[in-house]
Amino acid sequence: MLQRAMRTDRVPHAYLFHGMQGIGKKTAARGLAQALNCREDNADFCGRCPSCSKTGRGTHPDIVFIEPDGIFIKIEQIRDLQNQIQFRPFEGRKRVFIVADADRMNDASANALLKTLEEPSPSNILILTTSRVHKLPQTILSRCQKIRFRPLRPEVVASFLRDRVSMDEESARALASSTGGSIGRALEMSKESLLDFKREITGLLSATGTASLDMIFLADSFGKDRDDALRRIDIFREWYRDMLVYRELHDIDRIMHRDIAEATKQCSKTMTGAEILHNIKTIRDTQSAIEQNANRQLLLESMTFRLKTAGRGYDGTVRN
Repeated sequence: MLQRAMRTDRVPHAYLFHGMQGIGKKTAARGLAQALNCREDNADFCGRCPSCSKTGRGTHPDIVFIEPDGIFIKIEQIRDLQNQIQFRPFEGRKRVFIVADADRMNDASANALLKTLEEPSPSNILILTTSRVHKLPQTILSRCQKIRFRPLRPEVVASFLRDRVSMDEESARALASSTGGSIGRALEMSKESLLDFKREITGLLSATGTASLDMIFLADSFGKDRDDALRRIDIFREWYRDMLVYRELHDIDRIMHRDIAEATKQCSKTMTGAEILHNIKTIRDTQSAIEQNANRQLLLESMTFRLKTAGRGYDGTVRN
């Protein structure tokens, strides 16, 4: 699609690349920017010319990345974009601004970007990327050409893990089934710390009548770093999703985290479907609050005590 737009000289002034995290949206945006400025003048980048070399090193003056400064993309960053977009490219055919994680613009930033989208410059192109397209204002969505990045098939992810990470066949297949089709997520989850985290949480919650002290340990296991905690919360939520799937369908092939399948089976038998759904909502609410920069530790402790655990309700009463 992108190559066809280049060949016919119909590249729009603004793209929105959306899809799950770790699926290649930023990589594709960088590739498009590189192709638009490649000296070979074809519908792809050669990777050899001076322009491509500069893009590869991150030093091309006409390819500008804008990423969140802390939690948000701030209005000062968008104003800087607006100042630069007034001018023609320095040395390439197009100046490309890549706004990564565009959903993390605050209201002021989004409104400022909207003005830029309403008055496009022919020599400047904007590419927005997001894994949460629903967080962007409709006014911005309507002014971009949207391209959805779909999840990859598990066998594609497994092949990548075998070829690029030298992972054995069995491990690659098990991990690929846990990623939802994201190579970036597969690389993250291959880290020993995340594998240890899965074993830790399943060990704590597999025990009937989880003690209050254990729940404090569970809250601590999510880590102190915000982004790391969000990744672990995402795995936690998916594990409860697996419990619900197995409880309703009894099909192990439909769960994501097959490396902890036995714990999933065990826990799915000790909770009702309504209780599992309650836990999924509790985890989602916590995740959303942490993304809004609320007190992470208090939220995690509150979440763990609100969970309906095996053999015990969230209020501490033992179920029959």
